Amino acid sequence: MKSISFVFIRLGIGISMLGHGLVRIPKLMAFSEGMLNNFKDSLLPNFLLIPFSFALPFIEFLLGLLLVLGWQTKRAAIGGSILMLTLIGGTSLIENWSALPSQMIHLLFFVLVYEFNKANALALDKSQEN
Repeated sequence: MKSISFVFIRLGIGISMLGHGLVRIPKLMAFSEGMLNNFKDSLLPNFLLIPFSFALPFIEFLLGLLLVLGWQTKRAAIGGSILMLTLIGGTSLIENWSALPSQMIHLLFFVLVYEFNKANALALDKSQEN
């Protein structure tokens, strides 16, 4: 994979995650309440959902920022993959099948960023061993 192709993949998933966090952080309470409402009939207890719903936008923002900057790229890809697997699990529990394709695509992009990190370019961690 050529370096510029990798940059586009890294920036694509990075901007998506950054955007998810940026739009949710200013309306954090409403986002959390909406998430709790979506999961009200699920097996997941509120003592798990509440902290996750408040943390999620900040996690998305941080992962996105790391990927856009190209800093700690492999760690961000691992963290993003774990996050997507968590979201896929939750989405499956509430049978929101229409959300799964987007989450699966995000997971694929995180895996690509991890797998092809050697091609990383235009990145803060370019000079570090990948």
